[in-house]
Amino acid sequence: MDITYFNEKKTIAKNFFQSRNSIYNPYFETNIILNSDGLHHLQFSARRERNKKEQLLKFSLLPLAFKVIEKSGTVQEYRKSLIIIGKKSKRDGLSLTKEVQYWALVAIVGQKQIKIRVILRRVGDGNITFWSVMPYSKLKHGEPQKLYTDNIADE
Repeated sequence: MDITYFNEKKTIAKNFFQSRNSIYNPYFETNIILNSDGLHHLQFSARRERNKKEQLLKFSLLPLAFKVIEKSGTVQEYRKSLIIIGKKSKRDGLSLTKEVQYWALVAIVGQKQIKIRVILRRVGDGNITFWSVMPYSKLKHGEPQKLYTDNIADE
């Protein structure tokens, strides 16, 4: 992959992301915060850098994700779990944990009408923040997603 092309797309995505602090969402009736955690998660997962192709895909979906956040009046998926915050205590070896909630907003968007999933996250009692964006299903090179608009009842 051409590193100059990648860096250019990364800069465009970063500038686009940083052009706003938040996006109002009608479902939550509050602003979804855009912070460095969400931008970082587009590039890294499980403390490892995502491959460049995956990063480029996420960067390209970012404008569509913002539109989904602005318009979504429903949540399609929800998950709650505990995560470790910080390092283990030297005194007793225990780690502080917090409850984390994840919501997925799913929509068919863009000129090519692709189905994407936008992930929002809240740690503890904090703000709801943008966490990630991805295609709803795997995209095969050169093949459009299968989205049915005609004869659904016949399937």
